[in-house]
Amino acid sequence: MIDLRLLREDPDRVRASQRARGEDVGIVDALLTADERRRSSSVHFDELRAEQKALGKLIPKAAGDEKAELLKKAGELSAAVKAADAEQDAAAEETQRLLLRLGNLVHPEVPVGGEDDFAVLETVGTPRDFEAEGFAPKDHLELGELLGAIDTERGAKVSGSRFYYLTGVGALLEFALVNAAMAQATAAGFTPVLTPALVKPKAMEGTGFLGQAAEDVYHLDKDDLYLVGTSEVPLAAYHMDEILEADALPRRYAGFSSCFRREAGSYGKDTRGIFRVHQFDKVEMFVYTTPEEAEAEHQRLLEWEKQWLTSLELPFRVVDLASGDLGSSATRKFDCEAWIPTQGKYRELTSTSNTTEFQSRRLSIRMREGKRVRPLATLNGTLCAVTRTIVAILENHQQADGSVRVPEVLRPFLGGREVLEPVAAR
Repeated sequence: MIDLRLLREDPDRVRASQRARGEDVGIVDALLTADERRRSSSVHFDELRAEQKALGKLIPKAAGDEKAELLKKAGELSAAVKAADAEQDAAAEETQRLLLRLGNLVHPEVPVGGEDDFAVLETVGTPRDFEAEGFAPKDHLELGELLGAIDTERGAKVSGSRFYYLTGVGALLEFALVNAAMAQATAAGFTPVLTPALVKPKAMEGTGFLGQAAEDVYHLDKDDLYLVGTSEVPLAAYHMDEILEADALPRRYAGFSSCFRREAGSYGKDTRGIFRVHQFDKVEMFVYTTPEEAEAEHQRLLEWEKQWLTSLELPFRVVDLASGDLGSSATRKFDCEAWIPTQGKYRELTSTSNTTEFQSRRLSIRMREGKRVRPLATLNGTLCAVTRTIVAILENHQQADGSVRVPEVLRPFLGGREVLEPVAAR
């Protein structure tokens, strides 16, 4: 959530941010009204409590009619204090409810617009010319079936659409990707973490995933727990309700988890293969740092993602997402999109978001600098979303006979294997 003081001091900035996101601008005025009610009701309650305490000191010293009058007044004052307390709680609850609906402030350099209004910041590598090489590229599912690596038919039989099995070299390729990604992350100073796949509502709400992204979240009603769509959620909540020492920042974690998404609203999109699925594994970078260092850390996260995709020998581009395509918690978000030959376009493989103090305020995570305690900044960055990365590797490194060349960085994690060879039909 944003700082209420900022809202009071510069409401036009918040209105502009909401407008850029394509979100309700009227919520700003509603929140200002609720905040004023909250503050005035708090002052009124404090005044009545002070009067009640002062009266309480007079009663023992009084006698006769004077005492009777004071007791009568004390009864009236008690009822007024109780009503003021209820009003104070209601005003605070309304303010909090509205505040949770407000997105983070959009960074001033973010392009304004919707999904197609991103800015391309950089293009790395050149897509292969398969026509010049003398063959038409196969898509990742056809390659995966030839390699005995992907089985969507049995995945659908067992679990439904958008589920799959990774088998043989497909499973080995996942392990290789995860181990290589973790190796890069630990070399960069990240602490590896295996995170819970189920979290409490506070963790999910605190990271901003129960707002506009709520329809994509799986909820277990009986237990009131949520399946995470990314390890960003348990990593953000790891230090929930804690105060971290400023001189121990940044704290960098690399989380591995299975991720679960309903993919609501994606009906008919990417239905073939494993590009858009309900369950996948991911290595996620997460950082706690000072607000002053957040933008520089965001650039570092982007560089680590570029390093990873370059090591996989994939052509990709970096885009600055438009304001209307940001999640509610992000002030700015960069995507790295890999070239997918059979689709003839770039598709998102990794992303990194600067959420500034938005999540830390919701999760009550603060930093201590001497005697001063204040909210810190959090950032996240996908290093390896396994299924999408497998898609990109198979399609970009395929050979005419259906085999797939293994990027050099993965070979130590695949027993030195340089090529994935087709196998007999199962």
